[in-house]
Amino acid sequence: QVQLVESGGGLVQPGGSLRLSCAASGFTLDTYAIGWFRQAPGKEREGVSCLSMRDGKTYFVDSVKGRFTLSGDNAKNTVYLQMDSLKPEDTATYYCATSAGPYCSWDGFHLPGVYDYWGHGTQVTVSS
Repeated sequence: QVQLVESGGGLVQPGGSLRLSCAASGFTLDTYAIGWFRQAPGKEREGVSCLSMRDGKTYFVDSVKGRFTLSGDNAKNTVYLQMDSLKPEDTATYYCATSAGPYCSWDGFHLPGVYDYWGHGTQVTVSS
């Protein structure tokens, strides 16, 4: 049974950092690429990034490039989203999800429809 559990959210001041975790079970990380999404109140779910542990490639949307990084730990079966230089507009609930296969879609990694299993999310609030 595929399960994803996000953690690490919280309240942080602008310019601060958080590291989100996506703990996976029911599969190994080289089976599915892992995407990260976020959803702010009243807004649509927005793709943020994708990591393929099969080929090591990562993808980010322009709004987070240079601020967010991705990594994975096969021993812990966990993917990490490191978020630096946080801005108030990064405030949202963050979700991780499994792609249909082991690779990120370079032109569709940000689309919710290419992902199958989702976690329940973790709240990130950036405010002074």
